[in-house]
Amino acid sequence: MLQVNYIRENREKVLERLAVRNFKQTELVDQIISTDEERRQTQTSLDNLSALANSAAKQIGELMRNGKKEEAEAIKVETGGQKENIRELTEKLNILELDLNHLIVQLPNLPYHLVKSGATADDNEIVYTHGAPATLPADAKPHWELTAKYDIIDFELGVKITGAGFPVYKGKGARLQRALINFFLDHATAAGYKEMQVPHLVNAASGFGTGQLPDKEGQMYHVTGDDLYLIPTAEVPVTNLYRDVILKEEDLPIKNTGYTPCFRREAGSYGAHVRGLNRLHQFDKVEVVQIVHPEQSYQVLEDMSNYVQSLLQELGLHYRVLRLCGGDMGFTSAMTYDMEVWSAAQQRWLEVSSVSNFETYQSNRLKLRFKGKEGKTQLAHTLNGSALALPRIVAAILENYQTADGIVIPEVLRKYTGFDMID
Repeated sequence: MLQVNYIRENREKVLERLAVRNFKQTELVDQIISTDEERRQTQTSLDNLSALANSAAKQIGELMRNGKKEEAEAIKVETGGQKENIRELTEKLNILELDLNHLIVQLPNLPYHLVKSGATADDNEIVYTHGAPATLPADAKPHWELTAKYDIIDFELGVKITGAGFPVYKGKGARLQRALINFFLDHATAAGYKEMQVPHLVNAASGFGTGQLPDKEGQMYHVTGDDLYLIPTAEVPVTNLYRDVILKEEDLPIKNTGYTPCFRREAGSYGAHVRGLNRLHQFDKVEVVQIVHPEQSYQVLEDMSNYVQSLLQELGLHYRVLRLCGGDMGFTSAMTYDMEVWSAAQQRWLEVSSVSNFETYQSNRLKLRFKGKEGKTQLAHTLNGSALALPRIVAAILENYQTADGIVIPEVLRKYTGFDMID
């Protein structure tokens, strides 16, 4: 979340950057400033009254030790109402702090200066395009027909077991899935990321720390009996490893990676754009997370974008990179790059990765700090990226590598699959 001091001292800039997001509830900014002003005044009154009470208590004790009981009793009478006033001010301060927190968590992160204004995905900037569309046979099929033809992914069986959006991977489909996971993890560890195996359920504090709560609770599966949430991405548990932690500056950057299934309740509309693997409620993903010094975070964002692109290049996929406009960015992000691969069979772009810099938005919630060489403690910057999300990568491989004889496996995956063709 944003820092209250920054909002108070930079009101106009905050309003300007929120406008880039197309954020409409700008009245929250003044509500936060006024609530904070009342909170600070109440804190000052409480501190002053507490100091007077402490001074009076010392004076009374000194008088009693010197046998001046009457004078001590007189001061007790004079200051008798202070205890009740302190209690009332403490209660008021607690309420104001709750109110302030309730207001501030409703503000999204402020877009970085390179982020352009815009309302929808149509306003995103294309910053790079790589390769050319695959040349396919005249009778090329979308992946949901290919998976049925080669019996490698069964969507109907998933509906029987659980419901729509929970496919069953079979035979070479399951092995392709496992091959991609290992391929992504091996490349991440070779790039200096430490592999972590983390829980697939998190508590509410973890969901709040990375910004899924209270903004996205409707998109998460909630285990009500235990008040736990199925993770929407490994970003949540991996970043929360450092909640309430003070790092040393020399520990930075911290680079972690992890494979997890991801669970999302988001309901899609009907049509080809959400058919098959295009949108699922459960899917696999390898995530990369970095915790870095604030001065280095935007260079790290570029490095992470280039890293994800290197994976797509090794897989031989035609892709493009988008810088998201303010209105299409996630609630917690300051700047995001999306990577989309071209589906030649569907004749559309499929998003396969988002790489984001959250600046201090998550670390402020997490109380994730580092101590510099001068001994000063400050908030770290957090970043994360999909490297990569599997469903649409699988869809792109199946569609773009289809031939009259079957589906060719990209060469870099063959040592993982143990086969070079699905036929």
